Amino acid sequence: MPPRKLSVRDLELKGTRVFVRVDFNVPLQGGGVADDARLRASLPTLRLILERGGRPILASHLGRPKGRPVPEMSLRPVADRLASLIGRPVRMALDCVGPEAEGQSRELRDGEILLLENLRFHPEEEKNDEGFAGALAALADQYVNDAFGTAHRAHASVVGITRRLRPSAGGLLLDREVTMLSRLREAPDKPYVAILGGAKVSDKLDLIHHLIARVDAILIGGAMAYTFLQAKGVAVGGSRVEIDLVTHARSLLARAAESGVRIELPRDHIVAASPAPGAPSRATSGAEIEPGLIGLDVGPRTREAFGEEVRRARTIFWNGPLGLFEVPPYDQGTNALARAIASIRVFSVVGGGDSVAAVNRQGLADRFTHVSTGGGASLEFLSGVDLPGIVALTDAPAEPAGPGRKKQGGQP
Repeated sequence: MPPRKLSVRDLELKGTRVFVRVDFNVPLQGGGVADDARLRASLPTLRLILERGGRPILASHLGRPKGRPVPEMSLRPVADRLASLIGRPVRMALDCVGPEAEGQSRELRDGEILLLENLRFHPEEEKNDEGFAGALAALADQYVNDAFGTAHRAHASVVGITRRLRPSAGGLLLDREVTMLSRLREAPDKPYVAILGGAKVSDKLDLIHHLIARVDAILIGGAMAYTFLQAKGVAVGGSRVEIDLVTHARSLLARAAESGVRIELPRDHIVAASPAPGAPSRATSGAEIEPGLIGLDVGPRTREAFGEEVRRARTIFWNGPLGLFEVPPYDQGTNALARAIASIRVFSVVGGGDSVAAVNRQGLADRFTHVSTGGGASLEFLSGVDLPGIVALTDAPAEPAGPGRKKQGGQP
């Protein structure tokens, strides 16, 4: 295990300016924030800093402005929504670096919050440019990373700044992500079942390799399942297949079988001639899909089989939808899986945009042990990668031996 990292709980915060890397990459609609879940996730860390007399300076990216200012990707609507959530004014900087931002940071008083403008309005952010990292560091005295979803990116606000601002600590959200995902990576209770969906096998190759050594079963749905079915010689009609990965999928199936790990693929499908909304659809009688039809969701037999696997598990990790989730009725398999996991008491972690959306849409989030904000960062972490944004944080002091030692937070 890598060394434990400092937590925001360990910092002396009173009277200091704290640069807080948050993940406010939220959808905007009609000039406002359409989904404030990521803002709410940051509140425990922000409240702790404020309660202890710190002065938070918040930094985030939003969208992909490609290194130039894009008014539609300004964080100004986020400042307004955050102010209403936290119950105090949030000042908005016109930029994230420069004399004006530095002046606003120096003028910050106890109980006040400053939100910097979109980091990715500057190309230097994604290049981890040393000069840009230094300009960000000039705004604050200490650094806290509470954006686990960006911890796999070696960007200036994630890695470069930590070489200028010490100590650098993890926020409460990042701490919880690392704690929950470490349990999956290091010591999961058995049986451990992983459920993977989504469009691409290529996005999850490293993860599957890593999981085979740890899980009892992997359930695969979504478009990625058709590459595995084709690897087994099952006809998949016009369904999406990553042809260049069929051989790789075949080797993964063989490796799993040698390791005693069951990889369960769809036993039936909901198919249609087109993914267009309203196109006639039906369930297949088995795993094969006839020419001219596309697999768009798992069928009722698969939902039942996956549900049985879930009910036998003690640990569950789920990432990715089982069908074309954004086009009803092809969200039914994903929704059924969310209900199946929520109906049992196990250690359960869900991550990935559509999977989390299915859980939230049905009001089931509190029935899961952990709803991850990580996305790609979660997948890399569970693939055994030490994320650069976590590695860059200050190591926590060694704990004293014996009972009663104080846990300092951060990476367990």
